[in-house]
Amino acid sequence: MVLDSKNQNQDRIPRVISIDILRGLVMVLMTLDHVRSFFSNADFNPLDLTQTNIPLFLTRWITHLCAPTFIFLAGIGAYLSLKRGKTKQQLSRFLLLRGLWFIFLDLTVVRLSWRFDLSHIFSTAGVLWAIGCSMIFLAAIIYLPTRIIATIGILLILGHNLFDNVQAKQLGNIGWLWAILHERTMIEPIFGFRLFILYPLIPWIAVMALGYAFGTLFEMEKYRRLQLLRKIGLSTIVAFIIIRATNIYGDPKPWSIQSSFPDTLLSFINCHKYPPSLLYLLITLPLAILLLYYFEKSNIRYFKPLIILGQQPLFFYIIHVWLIHITAILFALSRYGLTPFTFSQVGISWKPKAFGYDLPIVYLIWLLITFLLYIICDWFAKYKKKHRDKWWLNYL
Repeated sequence: MVLDSKNQNQDRIPRVISIDILRGLVMVLMTLDHVRSFFSNADFNPLDLTQTNIPLFLTRWITHLCAPTFIFLAGIGAYLSLKRGKTKQQLSRFLLLRGLWFIFLDLTVVRLSWRFDLSHIFSTAGVLWAIGCSMIFLAAIIYLPTRIIATIGILLILGHNLFDNVQAKQLGNIGWLWAILHERTMIEPIFGFRLFILYPLIPWIAVMALGYAFGTLFEMEKYRRLQLLRKIGLSTIVAFIIIRATNIYGDPKPWSIQSSFPDTLLSFINCHKYPPSLLYLLITLPLAILLLYYFEKSNIRYFKPLIILGQQPLFFYIIHVWLIHITAILFALSRYGLTPFTFSQVGISWKPKAFGYDLPIVYLIWLLITFLLYIICDWFAKYKKKHRDKWWLNYL
């Protein structure tokens, strides 16, 4: 849904509220995933079909929607900013500076929220890193025609799995570069400092480029846009089913027949995220597009909490892991005394022994933390509105 305004220049596109709603939804789902990481008593990968159960699998799987949607919407937002008055030169500079800021935050503030460790001999290149690098790449190609940018995105998404068997260790001195681009692994860019590449870049920069081109749909009449959103979403899911069924290309992890039909179905949809395979993107991006279609048709009054969250994405992201991590330590204190202060980071090996809860309790904790995040973000939105003169608020 586009929020109309009589004061807006008719040639400019006003704020697209459906994007805020979708962004808010995936932020809530992201919180679920991170709450599960800290609070679940499952001492195994929830996607491991030999150990998991359906509720736990789906709790993890549904959150796969988050990263592709964030980056796709960031691309759409970049395109729409051009239609709200920015020149390409201004947008390129904004994307460059914003991208560098995101990378800095990921390697410092966000890193510390995951790891209560000031030594800084280790860091993770996570989702903010991926968004920041994708912004920098988009800043470089922004002057190309939109169709060319779309083509770059599509070709990278379609073709990057051709290089799944290439490994950084095979490339000698430039192996670190391949790790950054396409392999989830550890590198040591500076002696004594290790960087774990959780989000290799090639597919993610492609998703942002594709999102930028997708922004053209929001210049269309609403009826036409809804038609295309539905058609693109459904046809992409059909493409996923056909390509996945062949088990030939598109994901390094083939599906297989399991002991039951539900488990076989889980195997079918369990695609590779790090880096995101073609098939991973062919199932997550159309879900985001169909949700956009639904929110475009819906009455926004039912989604006001999601709108508030979705309009404060960076602030939300920065504070949510801090809140989850501190809450996990407080929960552990009641059972383990001072021992939980060794609970310095997420991960099974770092938790106090036997710490964690069954999935229903994890969901209750998620609802509590989401409510607290909503209160904080609502306050922050009002503070920003009241203090527009404070320059530093533009960085959150």
